[in-house]
Amino acid sequence: METEIHNWGKDIYSYPSVVTQPNSVDEIIKIVKDTQQYPSPVKAVGSNHSTSHCAVSDQGTLVDMTKLNKIIKITADTVTTQAGALYLDVNQALEKEGKQFYVNLELGNLSMGSACTCGTKDASMPGEAGQVCSYASVIKVVSASGELLEFNEDDLELLRFARSSYGMIGIVYEVTFKIHQLKPMTVYHENYTLDSFLACLPELVKRQQSIMLYMFPHEDKVTVEFRHYHEGSTFSRRYVWRLRNWTWVRLTPLLGWFVTKYIPWPSMRYFCLKMYNKIQRMVLRFILHGKNTSASAQMIRYPNTSGRSGYTFSIWTFAEDKYPDILRGYFQFCKEYYRKHNYRCDMLNVGYRVEQDQASLLSYSVDSTVLTLDPVSTGSPGWNEFLRAYNHYCSEQGGIPLFNQTKWLTPKQARKAFGDRIDIVKTKVQQYDPHGRFLNEFFRERIFDS
Repeated sequence: METEIHNWGKDIYSYPSVVTQPNSVDEIIKIVKDTQQYPSPVKAVGSNHSTSHCAVSDQGTLVDMTKLNKIIKITADTVTTQAGALYLDVNQALEKEGKQFYVNLELGNLSMGSACTCGTKDASMPGEAGQVCSYASVIKVVSASGELLEFNEDDLELLRFARSSYGMIGIVYEVTFKIHQLKPMTVYHENYTLDSFLACLPELVKRQQSIMLYMFPHEDKVTVEFRHYHEGSTFSRRYVWRLRNWTWVRLTPLLGWFVTKYIPWPSMRYFCLKMYNKIQRMVLRFILHGKNTSASAQMIRYPNTSGRSGYTFSIWTFAEDKYPDILRGYFQFCKEYYRKHNYRCDMLNVGYRVEQDQASLLSYSVDSTVLTLDPVSTGSPGWNEFLRAYNHYCSEQGGIPLFNQTKWLTPKQARKAFGDRIDIVKTKVQQYDPHGRFLNEFFRERIFDS
């Protein structure tokens, strides 16, 4: 009998025949080797926050890794954990030791097993990567035959592949990440019109600071969040991130849900959102700033399941030198879509500047530094149709998606974005999993049949 499982946002459903929660590596080996009791495809999940169907295991076996959550070892420059540990929990433990991760992304519920093999994004700090997996130095997996495999820096090409393997070559049970000394982080925001932002972007990049964008396409406004480290040992103003996180997790999606559900007149509904967006920009500019914040404080621990304040998103990435024209076109696309279909996102859009990064085979910034376009919504009626149009626009502009965060990505769009790299992944997956023990329909279509 199949069990219904949904992701955090309750917009992706999976119907595995078996759901199991191992307590040890030996139990994982048993699951992988016993094809009768645990049918294929076998897919491991952590907090299940993916916004695509990448972890769906219909009629197969879903392996819940949340009990394997121990921190094994912290050294001067690495941390080793089990795959089910949460990124936020590990970073809080590191902070007590005066350490931190290189990439401190918003999603604290990210499991360590997903962090080392799947797509992530955060605005790159100067000279650093913005993809979490780039700092995974050792990845240990249970293979399709039940053997224990290790991918490490002794073979960087294999490690590059493992960092983009998305669970297709085995179940990760242990991972080691590089870390560094804890540093105070300055954060501040500046508001721009679309035109002034695009005119200033080259100069903003020269500041050598992390750049994240809050974007308002229907108002032609952009707010830029800048972050950078500095030398020091004083940490303060944690309320800056607490307020930001509460607004992002609770207030903004709850308001979006409320106006969509209870205000049937679009003009009034979006007038309310416009006024709220104006307040958001003022708060970001004049209140949410601090010189000595902690990078880990920006991470959010989401509840186990989303409620009325839940939200979802998607993402495409674009080469930095092409981004100004693409961003202007995207703002126009959003306006035209609203005129034709009477739909627009009930939350803001965001974007991240991510440094060029060749540390993983399916890196979306392998050729250049990129910036992203990320629409965000409560998932209100019309969202899925909007995403399909958004995917078409982004693919036509030469964008690159993330397999786990770009919903409704087609095989054709995946092939166009990643080209021959898909063939390399296919060959490697066939080598490590010749009988498709871990291969679900989602990746079969986008890797093997594209």
